[in-house]
Amino acid sequence: MTLDADKLDLSFQRTVPVRPGDIWRCWTTPEHLMPWFTPAPWKTIACEIDLRPGGIFSTIMLSPDGQQFPNLGCFLEIVPNRLLVWTNALEPGFRPSALMRETPCEGFAFTASIALQPVDDGTRYTAMVKHSSEAGKLQHEAMGFEQGWGKALEQMVAYIQMPL
Repeated sequence: MTLDADKLDLSFQRTVPVRPGDIWRCWTTPEHLMPWFTPAPWKTIACEIDLRPGGIFSTIMLSPDGQQFPNLGCFLEIVPNRLLVWTNALEPGFRPSALMRETPCEGFAFTASIALQPVDDGTRYTAMVKHSSEAGKLQHEAMGFEQGWGKALEQMVAYIQMPL
């Protein structure tokens, strides 16, 4: 079976003026992930990370109206300062996920990756989300994938650039 990436995948690439190591720290340390991860006015109110293949990647997002959205997945591949891959199709320990929980991604499984490539003026940042179905991709696109993930990236860059 051949899968059509155009029908299943969403991605964007940007060059940002911060180092890969700073982005890596923001993606892999809960206290550095929570301030930027969810596009404002949403908030990330909890995060758990066990940075190893099969380790937990869990967040709880809070909507502007106070509704909580838990997200649970596990890491698949980790290449420090270069590549982070996780999925919501599996729970920690590579256990199959019961995707019928009430989450923002209810009903569609995905595998996401963040690739970081150093460039002269910072980092080439590539976000890719692979969906299990075209309907899942369209649902994620309608939720505002590029706008939301792009806003979160902008928030991360601003967080990294904040004076200490």
